[in-house]
Amino acid sequence: MKVEFAPINIPLARRVQTAAVFQWVFSFLLLAQCCCGVFVILFIGNYWFLGALYILWLYSDWETPQAGGRRSQWVRRWTVWRFFRDYFPIHLIKTSDLDPSHNYLFGFHPHGVLVAGAFGNFCTEYSGFKELFPGLTPYLHILPFWFRCPFFREYIMSAGLVSASKKSVSYVLKKGGGGNISVIVIGGAEESLNARPGSLNLSILKRKGFIKMALKCGAHLVPVFSFGENELFKQVANPKGSWLRNLQSRMQKVMGFALPLFHARGIFQYSFGLIPYRKPIHTVVGSPIAVKQSSNPTAEEIEQLHQTYLQELKTLFEEHKGKYGIPQHETLVFE
Repeated sequence: MKVEFAPINIPLARRVQTAAVFQWVFSFLLLAQCCCGVFVILFIGNYWFLGALYILWLYSDWETPQAGGRRSQWVRRWTVWRFFRDYFPIHLIKTSDLDPSHNYLFGFHPHGVLVAGAFGNFCTEYSGFKELFPGLTPYLHILPFWFRCPFFREYIMSAGLVSASKKSVSYVLKKGGGGNISVIVIGGAEESLNARPGSLNLSILKRKGFIKMALKCGAHLVPVFSFGENELFKQVANPKGSWLRNLQSRMQKVMGFALPLFHARGIFQYSFGLIPYRKPIHTVVGSPIAVKQSSNPTAEEIEQLHQTYLQELKTLFEEHKGKYGIPQHETLVFE
């Protein structure tokens, strides 16, 4: 394989952008393991008392990821996130005003490999979210597993990440006064295994838990489509029924998260590596679907709202796909 190296005279700003994305990929893939390693070292070294103190803290703070987390505006405003945004770049597009007196559930699509659009738009202060949606606070929900990792949990909570448990989503959506947004990546781990350039397959037909939660909490539903999310990485071929896909599915059931075998470019060359390609991401926030609260929604209510949501999501995609490089004959595939 011929390696295509990056030119020597690349502007410094672009190199800093690449470094910013590298640290994000490292944090996503390896920081949790490093934090667990440090925690173990505290006990096998001479600092066991620090580990013991942290365990006491962990015990007292265990429920925080399910109670709105502990965001830090200082962390969300780190300059590194501005360079992260500019690398792709990431754009947030509003199609409708949202009343801050209501709470909302954003359904984010597609999952992609590492959900760069969701992080850049809802976990940093550089997407223009506050200017576009004044009076609203987003909470990005991720797998509860990550909040069991010592030290790492503190870092991700500081960016506004919270648990994806029912208790956590309910906490956000039932907060009085309105102005709160639960951002849920609907397709989850299953959808990440389909993430590759050109893919428009969404794992959503059997996913109705978010619909039921919106009904129980009376939160308005808002479809969000992130154009370009699937263009950031290539993935080893894993068609359904293949030995690789079967292995990935089994591992997903055991561990709770998927392991897509993805690749893109490197830091100093464009031929291979785990740094995402420089592809623009346009995250389009749709119009809200009014939801009437029902403490015990029936199957018919859930199905009806689910169908309405699917139609609104499809309409959102069709109205904007031409602007962001998707041919008119292409359409979403609901699985």
